[in-house]
Amino acid sequence: ARRPAPLRDGELALAEVRRKHGKAVKMLCRLAAGAVLASPGGVLRHRDIIGQLPGQVLRTEAGARLLLRRPSLEEYVLLMPRGPTIAYPKDVSAMLTMMDIHPGDTVLETGSGSGAMSLFLSRAVGPKGRVISYEIREDHHNLAKKNYRHWCTAWEIGHMDKWPDNVDFILKDISTAAADMKSLTLDAIVLDMLNPQTALPVVHPSLKLGGVCAVYLANITQVIDLLDRIRTCKLPFLCEKIIDVTHRNWLVLPA
Repeated sequence: ARRPAPLRDGELALAEVRRKHGKAVKMLCRLAAGAVLASPGGVLRHRDIIGQLPGQVLRTEAGARLLLRRPSLEEYVLLMPRGPTIAYPKDVSAMLTMMDIHPGDTVLETGSGSGAMSLFLSRAVGPKGRVISYEIREDHHNLAKKNYRHWCTAWEIGHMDKWPDNVDFILKDISTAAADMKSLTLDAIVLDMLNPQTALPVVHPSLKLGGVCAVYLANITQVIDLLDRIRTCKLPFLCEKIIDVTHRNWLVLPA
């Protein structure tokens, strides 16, 4: 197997310190030669991290052990700066599966939020695909673009290949974008917004026959409102399933 490249100046690193009972504290940092990582176990200078292979255990100046490696996309989106609540990776995974996204697909997302879903969609559709991400709020739009750009930049420093430049972030209310939709053929749509029912009449003509629209909602009241709008407006959607994705974490220790 090809050895991973050493951690380099300018890329993202994840430091993990293990606490009692197997719990870990994770810290995300962008490596810079003059900077210092402050952890619960003491400080570690970035210059002592740069050049090390990921997966190494390094000691802080106080002697605590830190595991250093590149963050996974899941870890990045959980630790990156956020404005609105992100779409959590467990839910994103379920939605990607439900939408049956392939490399080369064109997917519409609204809204961009902090950019978590945008990044997972970007990876799923690949360099030949396209993600069109609408966001009504300028602060969220700017944050999503920034988080996406930071991940792409760090990826290119630490990997042989480039991260695909395949997301178009658009600052616009999707309910006013009917003209934009006319030129699009969408393989899938994902809605993560306060009132997704306002987007459905605008986006559904662009969705290919049999394509999936996945909607991320916080509570069952919103689900009922959405289904009611689909029924009363006679929109051409069939509700296939409504799911709540749960993960159960186990802690396994010697008796």
